[in-house]
Amino acid sequence: MPPIDPKYFSMLRQFDTPTVCNAIELFDVRPRNQGFMDSSIKACFPRLAPIVGYATTATFRSAQPAEKGDVYGSLSDQVGKFLEEVPAPRIVVFQDLDQPAASATFGEVMCTVYKSFDCAGLITSGGARDLDQVERLGFPCFSSSVISSHGYCRTLDVNIPVTVGGIEIRPGDVLHADCNGVTTIPGEIVAEVALACQELMNAENLILHYVSSGSPTVEGLGEAMAACGKRFKEIPNEVRK
Repeated sequence: MPPIDPKYFSMLRQFDTPTVCNAIELFDVRPRNQGFMDSSIKACFPRLAPIVGYATTATFRSAQPAEKGDVYGSLSDQVGKFLEEVPAPRIVVFQDLDQPAASATFGEVMCTVYKSFDCAGLITSGGARDLDQVERLGFPCFSSSVISSHGYCRTLDVNIPVTVGGIEIRPGDVLHADCNGVTTIPGEIVAEVALACQELMNAENLILHYVSSGSPTVEGLGEAMAACGKRFKEIPNEVRK
């Protein structure tokens, strides 16, 4: 997939993840029950702004001692690999292979390093820790749990397909995430989705403004909903290049 114009990422950061999911649905490129992470993945810092970026992926274990190496020993190698293979902005996605998670995937040191190398956030199927320190960094993270220790933490494979939150994530996939959860955006429609979000919100406002007008009727509600539905159908053709 060719690099995406950064202006579309800037546009997408202005919208919440549910709006992005609704915009994706307009293009009918995947089933509506696919492409987003399930309820096992939650925002660690719900008040932080939405993030958008390319996935850089890794697998992780911490339950048992490794024959050699640990997460700190392999961190520079991991950073070097994703700098070579995945453009910025990056979102680091870890699949914790220990189930249930034995200890935390990330903490203050890792997140500070990632932020310094143009990462927008981190998502893990494992645990989080150092929440106060990482929140002060302003580094959005998403995890399945919070665990105080890092155990025998180590990164295994880097930039391979991983499964997190019930979906497969491949290196370079475009992700959008906020307090509501995490979704992928199909690469072929990233620009169109960015352009469609505001138009979709304008269409929804036809309903919201009507019912907030003071004297709504069932008949009027039906008309507003029909007008909204009509706009939904028009948006894809309007924003396609």
